[in-house]
Amino acid sequence: MKVLVTGVGGQLGYDVMNELVGRGIEAIGSDILPENSFFSNYISLDITNSDSVNKVIDEVKPDAVIHCAAWTAVDAAEDDENKDKVIAINKNGTENIAKACKLIDAKMIYISTDYVFNGLGETPWVPDSKEYAPINVYGQTKLDGELAVSSILEKFFIVRIAWVFGKNGKNFIKTMLNVGQKYPEVRVVNDQIGTPTYTLDLSRLLVDMVLTDKYGYYHATNEGGYISWYDFTCEIYRQAGLTTKVTPVTTEEYGLSKAKRPVNSRLDKSKLRTNGFESLPDWKDALARYLKEIDYGTN
Repeated sequence: MKVLVTGVGGQLGYDVMNELVGRGIEAIGSDILPENSFFSNYISLDITNSDSVNKVIDEVKPDAVIHCAAWTAVDAAEDDENKDKVIAINKNGTENIAKACKLIDAKMIYISTDYVFNGLGETPWVPDSKEYAPINVYGQTKLDGELAVSSILEKFFIVRIAWVFGKNGKNFIKTMLNVGQKYPEVRVVNDQIGTPTYTLDLSRLLVDMVLTDKYGYYHATNEGGYISWYDFTCEIYRQAGLTTKVTPVTTEEYGLSKAKRPVNSRLDKSKLRTNGFESLPDWKDALARYLKEIDYGTN
């Protein structure tokens, strides 16, 4: 099998490429930068340019595309000067990939988000729910990407994730470690509930998935139950050996975000097991392994 991976400069794409290579699967990485120091088998690709997408995918002729490239800066997506870029990447870029996959009959995995839902209530969102109601620009453009993939292709996987962290990029854990070393106290919201997703664990699932024809919608985060960002921060500091005081606040009290955030990011992942895929490990275990991966060290 030959797999093209988009967005290998980011957290997930980086780990997916390494997972493919580690399994001996032919993998070609792509991103918008002209070159990549991590991967020799790399092609520069602007997914917003349909001609470039068609040319690259026709030349590579992958059996599958794992589409990790995305605009993920949720607050910045709300700025007027960025909205066209966000649409171009998350909606139009995804549509370009899907159309090119259709032409060569390639499978496609599209990485999406719980932000396609309205983020209300306490009931976990199920993968096949069509109760879409994004509450911010990022969520709307990711939903538009989903709709493009599902309308163009039959051989697709749409995998929704949440609270992502990985080695190759910025994330909540790195931010909390940084502020925890600088300040004696941090304020963290305790009324947004979900579960973290370690890209190293997710990459293994995605490669397992692309080797099958069990197409459809899936949810994938680490196991270990649903928590708040406050709970997550407390465990980060506990494992990292930091004594920083963590003060819980409501989203309203925190009040720093441009974009509305979902209160309910709970994702029902039972469909993974139903279809024979292995669940991701417990998030506390994932956190411990991640701290070692970034050479932070744990207690």
